[in-house]
Amino acid sequence: MNEGDLAFFVLLARRESFSETARELGLSASAVSRRLARLEGRLGVRLMNRTTRRVSLTGEGEAYFDKAARILGQIEDLENSLTSARDKPSGLLRINSTFGFSRAYIAPAISAFTKIYPDVEFQLVLSDAPLNIVEQGFDLNIRFGTPQASQMVMRMLHRNRRFLCATPSYLEKHGEPQSLRDLRQHNCIVLRQEHDIYDVWRFDARGGENPSAKVNGMLSTNDGETARDWLLGGHGIMLRSEWDIARHVRENRLKIILPHYIQTANITAVYPQRHHLTAKVRLFVDFLGEEIRAVNKVTPLQIDRAMLQA
Repeated sequence: MNEGDLAFFVLLARRESFSETARELGLSASAVSRRLARLEGRLGVRLMNRTTRRVSLTGEGEAYFDKAARILGQIEDLENSLTSARDKPSGLLRINSTFGFSRAYIAPAISAFTKIYPDVEFQLVLSDAPLNIVEQGFDLNIRFGTPQASQMVMRMLHRNRRFLCATPSYLEKHGEPQSLRDLRQHNCIVLRQEHDIYDVWRFDARGGENPSAKVNGMLSTNDGETARDWLLGGHGIMLRSEWDIARHVRENRLKIILPHYIQTANITAVYPQRHHLTAKVRLFVDFLGEEIRAVNKVTPLQIDRAMLQA
């Protein structure tokens, strides 16, 4: 049984006429009669009594009509609710993202968003590596770097790069590296996140080459905030995102070293195709992008100049 059969039978029962039903469906009266006969044959019961001009429901037809009309009404209600969800944000929105960025940006954005759209519920799950949003039922994932090609919708929220940096006190004590090779002589703070090789720092291509540096150090962790605190404490050199260090660079607590070696790690929203037109996802992604840009009032070009002059 399908929705088309239910709709056909309900229409015929309400019109009580093969000819009127045929005109509405753009069929012949005989085609309507044959379709009713096939429906009755499949069900094994007689649904309608026929006369030369009208049809009327049998007892079984009355019961079938009542349930069919109820089912069609439920389908209509479901479609209306989905249309409403597309136009008005509501329901649960499950998000997966990293620890530090979620605390600094996503959690405050959620707080502000719920004041505007109180019908949206949030569940924010933090992890150092991105979770499988389809298998684990997430609506949205916020990632850094270039996401792997997939059937997901990907939207860049903000440009972001990672820079090598250290405190002025560390550099005064241990000297400032003049090349990537010099990093071997320094204590590097290692962030063990996602599934990448954590002790090899790879940088954007320069002059046809793909520069990288193998590093080591006394301190490593999978928590970005802990690593940044060690960095600010003068314990070594770190490769860290500009969204997290720009303020400290401008206030001279950190200094960028080897500034021409950068790692592009743009902030990207990733979500399944089926959520492309869902209001709660679409509006929150828009809202989060605006919030990130509002917090990062210094443009990337201005940040570059500040870093290069620090």
